[in-house]
Amino acid sequence: MHRQELLRLLKLHSTRFMDEAGYRTRAIQFVETHTDCFHRHLWPMHVTGSSWVVSPDRERVLMLHHRKHDQWFQPGGHADGDADILRVALRETSEETGLDPKRILLLHQDVFDVDIHAIPAIGNEPPHEHIDIRFLVEIDDRLVLPGNDESHDVIWVDLNNVSRFNNNRSTYRMVEKTRFMRNLYSERRIA
Repeated sequence: MHRQELLRLLKLHSTRFMDEAGYRTRAIQFVETHTDCFHRHLWPMHVTGSSWVVSPDRERVLMLHHRKHDQWFQPGGHADGDADILRVALRETSEETGLDPKRILLLHQDVFDVDIHAIPAIGNEPPHEHIDIRFLVEIDDRLVLPGNDESHDVIWVDLNNVSRFNNNRSTYRMVEKTRFMRNLYSERRIA
């Protein structure tokens, strides 16, 4: 994947959420005009990649208690110049869960969610924004998750309890998308 591939994926991505539609438009404009959009040194924003991790039954999602930000998030991180943002998301998922990449199942190569969010100043980094490109993956929720030193904890959270850990609008969107996907799957099984 490269910048043009990310632009193609963003242009194909559709959403029923107005805020996400606005982020998608901003992301396209930014990526079109910044060839170095995958580098963390680019201010005031840059592209990051993450994964929304669901259990096989779509009843639980994986959350990490991020050490630096002291908040619960999905796995993800900086591209550090890697223009293949899908590879970035999968690499970060493997690193942050401590799982072998073979245990991480990409459910679809299309973008699952797009978010732009503010990051406060930390250390030498000024406040900035992340254009976070999110992909949908599945991990067997029976596996032991060793995690790594970037997180205090890695846990499975019931879909109905996610807002107790993170009540950001973007997390709400991904929970709602998961509920829709789960309900659609249940309807197909009944029919």
